Amino acid sequence: MNILVTGGAGFIGSNFIIYWLKKHPQDRIVNLDALTYAGNPENLTSVDQLPNYRFVKGNICNAKLVSQLCKGIDIVVHFAAESHVDRSIKDPGVFLETNVSGTHILLKSALKNKIKRFHHISTDEVFGSLDLSENKKFNENTPYFPRSPYAASKAASDHLVLAFYHTYGLPVTITNCSNNYGPYQHPEKLIPLTITNIIENKKVPVYGDGKNIRDWLYVEDHCRAIDLVLKEGKIGETYCIGGLLKDVSNLEIIRMIFRILKKEDSLISFVKDRPGHDRKYAIDWSKIKKDLGWQPEATLEEWLTKTVEWYSKNRVWWQKLKKGQFEIYFKQQYPDL
Repeated sequence: MNILVTGGAGFIGSNFIIYWLKKHPQDRIVNLDALTYAGNPENLTSVDQLPNYRFVKGNICNAKLVSQLCKGIDIVVHFAAESHVDRSIKDPGVFLETNVSGTHILLKSALKNKIKRFHHISTDEVFGSLDLSENKKFNENTPYFPRSPYAASKAASDHLVLAFYHTYGLPVTITNCSNNYGPYQHPEKLIPLTITNIIENKKVPVYGDGKNIRDWLYVEDHCRAIDLVLKEGKIGETYCIGGLLKDVSNLEIIRMIFRILKKEDSLISFVKDRPGHDRKYAIDWSKIKKDLGWQPEATLEEWLTKTVEWYSKNRVWWQKLKKGQFEIYFKQQYPDL
């Protein structure tokens, strides 16, 4: 099987490539990544010398390059996206270009080259926000109601993918996942930022009152889910993937990390909430469990402990990322710290 992975040097994409080549060593993977700030070739040192792995530096908005790479490809797994909400608030344009135009270019090339499956990675943020008092959860039939430029760009790309299925018969599947965490996640994100700041004895920023709720999905569980959808998922279908069965607030997650590291939580610092901050996401992942037999392999605390251990053992990896431009970004994002 020949697979084109877009955004494969990013957090989830690199974990997927490592997972896939371990589980399917006979397959060949081409990794197309623009190597923006979130793409890191060091994520893939364990596989970059394998004969069935090839890295191509390039942008999914480069139609000529994408068309060339799609020749002879059986499956496209599309991770490439601008994905940080805070950055989308500061500069929506790049999100529209990559997430909408880039996806359109990929879809056209996939159709032209008769790709056997186009799998699109999306997010639960396309569904909008739930009230903290609600017991509702997002599912595959939830109407779209994006509330940030990032979420709106991902919603548009979802609609494009399904339009190519209904209009042109392109064999597609979509997964809408919740917040991922695990090894190789950029330290601007909540969980690795919290872990690394505690290790460095720096303040840990918490937006607003910290009561915002997210569903948390360990990245390897996510990779297993994608694997199952590619093997057994129904063409034209969407599958929601989450990692929890009960609500957990951001503040609870942060305090859990302090406990795992055996530190007092005095470093917690509440900061001004970001504009349009969604209050709650919750995912009903019963469809993928019922149809494909998928469920998380461990509890939140078990996976979170494993994640803390990884960042504790791989300080050189994340310390490089927390210098230079990151320091400037952090001061702009959290001016009161």
